[in-house]
Amino acid sequence: MSGYLGGYATLGLLLLVGAGVFVAAFTAARLLGPRRSADSGATAAKFDTYECGLDPVGGDWAQAQIRYYVYAFLYALFAVESVFLFPWAVIFDRPEFGTAAVVEMAIFVAVLGLGILYAWRKRILRWT
Repeated sequence: MSGYLGGYATLGLLLLVGAGVFVAAFTAARLLGPRRSADSGATAAKFDTYECGLDPVGGDWAQAQIRYYVYAFLYALFAVESVFLFPWAVIFDRPEFGTAAVVEMAIFVAVLGLGILYAWRKRILRWT
């Protein structure tokens, strides 16, 4: 497939194949998976959660502190932005690489620096 719409046709075909694999996997799991029935004589203890040989204690709801979400968000933010730096660094020594691209990357890195400085000033980066 070539031309302008060829790329979209390839993408559409890939999405259809992905949806087909998804449906096939769930259908196979439903057909081949074990069945639970009330008539099988199983007790409630059989379907209880089993964790490392210990009986579960307490409820199943545990709250996580918000600071862990902030660390995860900051990691994802800077990991994604570092992905933009690697392709730029690979083509940096090419002759057609202009001054405008260097200035744009300097602005990009400055914004990253401001983000880290803001997080540091707000004491978000402290562990405790």
